[in-house]
Amino acid sequence: MSDDVTLLLEEIGDGDENAAERLLTAVYEELRKLALSNMARERPGQTLQATALVHEAWMRLGGAENSSWKNRGHFFGAAAQAMRRILVDRARKKGRQRRGGGWQRVNIAHLKRPFSP
Repeated sequence: MSDDVTLLLEEIGDGDENAAERLLTAVYEELRKLALSNMARERPGQTLQATALVHEAWMRLGGAENSSWKNRGHFFGAAAQAMRRILVDRARKKGRQRRGGGWQRVNIAHLKRPFSP
């Protein structure tokens, strides 16, 4: 299988449009295992599914339009890094929302007091 992935990556580099689809089919289960491994290290309550993480990483990698991958190891290294970045970005976004990321500051000096002492 290792040689198959490298050959598919070379075909993508040569401009074969069907190779991208064959590449995703060939590596999908391994990418899913990688996603499950990354998500196992996350905090409990993670709402992202492994399948969604694989798809988002595939899109972030540019699908298969990126022909700069040298071999199987290079491709999976890039995929693992993309998955980690997605999880980090989601954690940061969640942290911002918890700490008032969408709130707006209001100057209370201009507000009328409902009760005067």
